[in-house]
Amino acid sequence: MSPADYMARALFHAARGRGRTSPNPLVGAVVVSPEGLVVGEGYHHRAGEAHAEVHALEMAGARARGATLYCTLEPCCHVGRTGACVRQIVAAGIARVVAAVEDPNPMVSGKGFEYLLAHRISVQVGLGRAAATRLNQPFFTLVHEGRPFVILKAAVSADGRIAEAPGRRTRLTSAATDRHAHAVRAEVDAIGVGSGTILADDPQLTPRGAFRERPLTRVVFDRRLRTPPTSRVLSTRAAGPVIIMTTAGAAARADRRRLLEDRGAEIEVAADATFGSALQRLGSRSIESLLLEGGAALHAAAWDEGLVDFVRLYSTPHVVGPGGVPLLNGRPFSSDDLVERHVETLGADTLIEGYVHGPH
Repeated sequence: MSPADYMARALFHAARGRGRTSPNPLVGAVVVSPEGLVVGEGYHHRAGEAHAEVHALEMAGARARGATLYCTLEPCCHVGRTGACVRQIVAAGIARVVAAVEDPNPMVSGKGFEYLLAHRISVQVGLGRAAATRLNQPFFTLVHEGRPFVILKAAVSADGRIAEAPGRRTRLTSAATDRHAHAVRAEVDAIGVGSGTILADDPQLTPRGAFRERPLTRVVFDRRLRTPPTSRVLSTRAAGPVIIMTTAGAAARADRRRLLEDRGAEIEVAADATFGSALQRLGSRSIESLLLEGGAALHAAAWDEGLVDFVRLYSTPHVVGPGGVPLLNGRPFSSDDLVERHVETLGADTLIEGYVHGPH
């Protein structure tokens, strides 16, 4: 096996923690003996538990002495809910560390590598950087920009419509697409919808038919506090918190606010009426990824502010007609412009997805 193969194996293990580690990153590690044998491997299972490097070192045991550790992210050097990985790497006798990418967390950010070098451990950085960055885009976005990674999701008819009319619930997708969409819900930190979607569809916003280990946060973007206290999403708080993101003016309506809070809603007040301010509030709650499910006005607001990172479209064969609601309220958009565009057939529908600007 080549160094690239060992890193690919570490990346494979890192992805096994998908949907469970937030607000921590996905990390995988592989210990390779001087003879080229994999003697230890592991991944970060969930926040608060042992890191990937620790699992790999424990498996390797005494065989870690003189070995090379391949890891998908810079080993941590601070003590949080777990010990500093660099100390355990040194104690295990590792001779060389090959890391895919630096950890942008200010508590680490190069300090882990400095510690290893100070203890005469060779360090190489950059092998598998692109793949490791792609894997942890939500983590990197939260650290760099203080907001969640935003995934715009929509079901679109063959003529580019997302509904038959404003405020009218329109079913477009097949059963295969629905299964895929719920599997995605099982992995993200939060789902976001506008108050118009709550009024029109009264959704539960829960993952169905897919296992989810952690609570799922549901966010209703509601600048006027229009969400009815009887909304079905407020009856599903066992699945996770329900946040109503609003403005200071609307939050001052004590009667409306009290009714929603009595139903278990958490009221968050953004600094202003922009989508960006709302995202900053979610970022302060360590929400790394937000699946923005609609409706059209919310999608358009996020798009206009340049805050959509990834687009996931479920293209269906239905034809709605000129009276329907267009994707992004008619703003210029072509899926051909998406970066690292991926197309997949889902029953009668087609999944089209990709980055707006590319992973960074």
